[in-house]
Amino acid sequence: MLESRQTVAQLLVECLENEGVKYVFGLPGEENVRFIDAIDGSSIRFILVRSEQGAAFMADIYGRLTGQAGVCAATLGPGAINLLLGVADAQLDSTPLVAISAHAGVNRVHKESHQSLDLVSMFQPATKWADMLLTPGTTAEMVRKAFKQAQSERPGAVYLAIPDDIEGCAAPEGVGPLQVNVVHDTAPSESQIARAAEVLKAARHPVVLAGHGAVRNHASDALTRFAETLRLAVATTFMGKGVISDNHPNTLGAMGFMFHDYVNRVFEQADVIVTVGYDLQEFSPARINPRGDKQIIHIHRLPAEVDAHYEVAVGIQGHISASLDALAAAVVPFAEIQASALQVRRRRENEIEEGRHNDSFPVKPQRIVADIRAAMGSDDIVLVDTGALKMWMARLYPTCKPNTCLISNGLASMGFAVPGALAAKLAFRQRKILATTGDGAFMMNSQEIETALREKIPFAILIWEDCAYGLIKWKMELELGHSSHMTFTNPDFVKYAESFGAKGYRIKATNQLLPALKEALASDTVSVITCPVDYSENTKLTHKLAELGG
Repeated sequence: MLESRQTVAQLLVECLENEGVKYVFGLPGEENVRFIDAIDGSSIRFILVRSEQGAAFMADIYGRLTGQAGVCAATLGPGAINLLLGVADAQLDSTPLVAISAHAGVNRVHKESHQSLDLVSMFQPATKWADMLLTPGTTAEMVRKAFKQAQSERPGAVYLAIPDDIEGCAAPEGVGPLQVNVVHDTAPSESQIARAAEVLKAARHPVVLAGHGAVRNHASDALTRFAETLRLAVATTFMGKGVISDNHPNTLGAMGFMFHDYVNRVFEQADVIVTVGYDLQEFSPARINPRGDKQIIHIHRLPAEVDAHYEVAVGIQGHISASLDALAAAVVPFAEIQASALQVRRRRENEIEEGRHNDSFPVKPQRIVADIRAAMGSDDIVLVDTGALKMWMARLYPTCKPNTCLISNGLASMGFAVPGALAAKLAFRQRKILATTGDGAFMMNSQEIETALREKIPFAILIWEDCAYGLIKWKMELELGHSSHMTFTNPDFVKYAESFGAKGYRIKATNQLLPALKEALASDTVSVITCPVDYSENTKLTHKLAELGG
């Protein structure tokens, strides 16, 4: 017989321990003090943050890297609402996350009351599941359901509200955590493999697109075997970067640039597209199949989403690696990779090489990308915030392994990289972690530098400084011929970093960037590097791509 728990809050913490939770990222309030206090003395480490938004992004990235749901916590009202952005980011990026917040007591939800909102209804559109704990006896069941929902395929965010008068109730005697059960992948259907093989055998210009689902399902080795065996070219989505190494001769690089890029041309010529773990929210299918005339073989643990530009010829649902191996065994290899695919690879490599040797100042985006790659090992992790830098990093940063270049392309929220870097370091203590961010995104969650320093979690931050919302400025200039309401001023980022107790660097010449990156990444503290960037390269790139046709 289990001991009687003093409170629901203590049972809740025991249930989190049972799920393997190591960290809870959060900010306490009056209504969840029992829960926060119950974490003390448990095996869970509470990371006190400076903003609930930061807590949610930390849980988001922790879940993305580990496959185990990241957990964030907040009080009711404004605290819970501040979680919502990171929760939605995790949901659209298919990342397992459990958000827990306090809620107004059940004794007052029926009337107007201080800080009382219907939080469950607020979170429902942004999660897989959202509910409220209304009786102490259902605590264990609801926690188990939350994690099962968050971590099943497709992973996503869930939300659990804990009314303040329930949190302090006595837990029922004999109620404890439930057994954690894991759902195993199913084998692919033999008949669907046979149908897909017939489609692929008839193809003249097949190409592969690998997405985030292939990363989540650890299909990197199988995808590489598939490409090598059948001699197929492989592109990835932004979030699929690294699932096949960019150094592999079959890779085309990432697809997802906002304008017509080299890799788009291969897809235009394709008659069959094999998608592997591709989630539609990563990149619109209208961009890979604009006329709806391609035959699509869909390989995923999930059935295909319905879209006019994603009419599936054959869907193979089940274990992705097993599906790839089975299909490769059923098809005679193609004679060679398409010439257009090889040309795309050469153009991308030439662009990287030219950038590596450009010494002009302010620093060209291509040179920044090259120096980041030179400073980072193949296992090290770079987080790429949303902005113009995302386009440059996604296109040109050679990525050798999955989950080593983290880009958000579901919700694509600004401000995730700095808090996310903290979580990445907790997930992988031995790896170097770099948050790359524009100056606009940096100022959205830069307060989490203090959290990292207080918790002794070292990582480096590289700010691409242009004093503007560069991505929107780029788009506005191309579509309207000018930009407006895009620029701002910045604090002295070196002094700003030092005011926290972090290290600060300002790049004043291009040859200073790589040494600064190496020094910062080797440091045992938080380091902030400010690098002026020459974003005149943005419109030059799009004009150059337009001249190539398409």
